[in-house]
Amino acid sequence: MKRISAALIVALFAASATGVQAKTWSTIRFGVDASYPPYESKAPDGQLVGFDIDLGNEICQHLHAKCVWVEQDFDSMIPALKARKFDAILSTMSKTAAREQQIAFSTKVAHSPDRMVARKGATILPTPEGVKGKRIGVEQGSIQETYARAHWEPAGATIVPYQNQDLVYADLISGRLDASVQDQVHANLGFLNTPRGKDFAFVGTALDDPKILGNGTAIGMRKDDADLQEKIDQALADMHKDGTYDKVARKYFDFDIYGK
Repeated sequence: MKRISAALIVALFAASATGVQAKTWSTIRFGVDASYPPYESKAPDGQLVGFDIDLGNEICQHLHAKCVWVEQDFDSMIPALKARKFDAILSTMSKTAAREQQIAFSTKVAHSPDRMVARKGATILPTPEGVKGKRIGVEQGSIQETYARAHWEPAGATIVPYQNQDLVYADLISGRLDASVQDQVHANLGFLNTPRGKDFAFVGTALDDPKILGNGTAIGMRKDDADLQEKIDQALADMHKDGTYDKVARKYFDFDIYGK
């Protein structure tokens, strides 16, 4: 009886494992930090909107899957993915060597440089000499925080992390920060071209460190979900071929957000 029971247990376990491997992904849960327009934010009615939101919904449509969006602070995005709170991260996450040690990534989604923003007329510059004694706001867990701590903190700058980008801008406006660092497109469309950003501007040139900043954003997934990665990569390829990607991009940008 013991041998029969053991055999049954092995068979059931094998069937269960096969079921996991053959997951259909009829529902895909995307993790998102809705504080980064025009990529992801909330409309006045509470609805999630933005480039990444539309792109994710189109990916699901191409895969005949249901999209579910799960809000998550950016600094805990990867731990939440690993804890299976959602299936993929679609939230302007740059693909970097450090992150690739923890999770897998899709093919590129978009690319935009990173820039410093400060009050108009400020003398601060995005250089080690230009930030000495200054307070720089960044989103916690972002590549901008990693860059600032690596390049500017040793030069005497104070790097102040925040749970989301809206809090960064609030302290920049109030004067508690001398500058902030973020994606150029987000800074331009989500802050500088809005009433609250009228007294601010870009300073200096774009940041340059491919090792830290990566070469574009992508969709993050668990390494053991290779089947989902394959499906999403195929959906993205199909969307480039059938014009869906360009249609979504033109809704938010009047330039090539994909890049080379």
